[in-house]
Amino acid sequence: MAQRKDTILSRITLTLATVLSLAFSQASAQDLNKGMDAYNAGDYATALKEWKPLAEQGNGSAQTNLGYMYTKGNGVLKDYAEAKKWYQLSAEQGYAYAQHNLATMYLKGHGVLKDYAEAIKWWRLAAKQGHYLSQNDLGISYAMGNVVPKDNIKAHMWFNIASANGNETSGMLRDKIANKMTPEAIEKATAMASECMNSNYKKCGR
Repeated sequence: MAQRKDTILSRITLTLATVLSLAFSQASAQDLNKGMDAYNAGDYATALKEWKPLAEQGNGSAQTNLGYMYTKGNGVLKDYAEAKKWYQLSAEQGYAYAQHNLATMYLKGHGVLKDYAEAIKWWRLAAKQGHYLSQNDLGISYAMGNVVPKDNIKAHMWFNIASANGNETSGMLRDKIANKMTPEAIEKATAMASECMNSNYKKCGR
């Protein structure tokens, strides 16, 4: 009987924890949306009030948003070091937008020493989540041979993927680099792009 009581109590505890977790998630989503509405209306003070507590609790979306505010200086003093801190926390949780923005900071040397290799690392992580701006930046890296070896086939592949995901600029860059490639190379790049997308970015020409 005691064992059954313990089992029942365990189930009640688990159910209560699940309900509380869902309630917290719903409240967090409401606060995030309230902050976004305020931000879009130019009410940065309210956006900061809604997002900062969530960011401090580990909410990746709020951390990304807070990083963006510090990058732009909207509602807060412009502070790249603070922006980098929040982007880093979010990026390490796997948030693609934060990963991309962190990569851009390393590219430009904003709040950190310029580090193209570090930028590519974060672009690659975001690209494998379908983030087309990061996919485009990887294409540029291969086209120019920045840190990675210059490779028109891989550049074409990433431009093609980014274009398929909705980035018009990537389509133009793909067509431009295609002028430097043989039909066989273009065919190979296209096949690689297809394999990359069909594998959910697990097989991307590496």
